Amino acid sequence: MDIRKSIVSALLVAVSGAASAADSNHEASHSIAYPAGWQNWSTIAVSHRTDNNTLRVILGNDIAVAAARAGQTNPWPDGAILGKVVWKDTELANWKAATAPGAFVHAEFMFRDSAKYADTYGWGWARWVGLEQKAFNEGPQVCIACHTPVKDRDWVFTAPATFPAMVPASE
Repeated sequence: MDIRKSIVSALLVAVSGAASAADSNHEASHSIAYPAGWQNWSTIAVSHRTDNNTLRVILGNDIAVAAARAGQTNPWPDGAILGKVVWKDTELANWKAATAPGAFVHAEFMFRDSAKYADTYGWGWARWVGLEQKAFNEGPQVCIACHTPVKDRDWVFTAPATFPAMVPASE
């Protein structure tokens, strides 16, 4: 369990560091504009893929975060945007039992609009690769093919992480 906590902590620190990067004009991916400000979105979950040794932070815009916290994710509401920020995992030099984000791989997004994206199961699919955020434009079918095993989960792999309830501040 300590390893999971260290991965989560490392990923949250990495996202905070990525937030300082300035947004610039990026080419559209699958005719979808680059979502400015995603670096400041809230975390919905984290994941570690052992098949390709990557660590991922799943972020959401305000609509996605509210839906995740309310358990209303199948289907996700229109207007929700999910972001998945991906790094190669790397072993920490001074803590061999832990992994942390290494080289940045890409940022990919799912934009929920059941009418606009009716032909792609209610989702707009987009990805920007590398630190330079080069648009991936090989077609949304590449994304859909990967996500087909979770079509009954509204095409989303990672379930939102459980967060403790917020306690109102005393007056």
